[in-house]
Amino acid sequence: MKYVRLFREFMRACLVEEFEYRANFAANMLSTVFWLVMAILTVQLYFYRTQEIGGWDFYEVLVLLGIFNAVHGFIEFILQPNMSRLVNHIRKGTLDFVLTKPVDSQFYISFRHLVFWRLSDVVLGFGLVAYALWQLNAVPSFVELIQFAIVFLAALVVVYSLWMGMMMFSFWAVKVDNLSYLFSSFFETARFPVSVYKGFLRFTLTYIFPIAFITTFPASALIGRISLWQVASSVAIAAICLTLTRILWKFALRHYTSASS
Repeated sequence: MKYVRLFREFMRACLVEEFEYRANFAANMLSTVFWLVMAILTVQLYFYRTQEIGGWDFYEVLVLLGIFNAVHGFIEFILQPNMSRLVNHIRKGTLDFVLTKPVDSQFYISFRHLVFWRLSDVVLGFGLVAYALWQLNAVPSFVELIQFAIVFLAALVVVYSLWMGMMMFSFWAVKVDNLSYLFSSFFETARFPVSVYKGFLRFTLTYIFPIAFITTFPASALIGRISLWQVASSVAIAAICLTLTRILWKFALRHYTSASS
């Protein structure tokens, strides 16, 4: 309960800060709508020449694109503003002040700063999912919704773990900002079903850099394509990623040299 109350306070403080510039908030939301429309038009271009991509038709790909947009919103809402600050904390030595607070340092670093207008990505993403399912005449069953909730939560955990893991290399390297661009490049491949990719690339995006668990599996759950072993593997991968991230964080702190040393 302590961390629930603390996260609520983080949200309140960031929301107040966000609404100090309401015109900027509205402009950013319009920008989000624009880029989502452009993404839909880009997907539509592919379907001028084909009826399906990787075994998925247009509206099934829109379901996946909506989930991609929602996950991207999660990244920009929580991860991006906090992970960039982690790098600066380590460079400037201000991580010392975080470590002295009576709260878990990883929790504080991960959730202190929130960009609320980015939640529009999440809302619009799920709106696109609902529209695509309506066009498919597909009403997910209760079981499918439960499966989706499980694999979507697992997807968020995987994304958090990957991003956090990369940013923690700043404990040993000076320049790690480019790793965020590397992550973004790989993440762009999640706009399409993993079945589009072949051979070693498909293996990489499933088991090494698990893009398939981030968008393809949640979309598959909503359109009835997922199996129980895929749900279980999503949970297992998420648990492994989160555990490794926690271990790496503890290891990094043991090797952190305080600015006061």
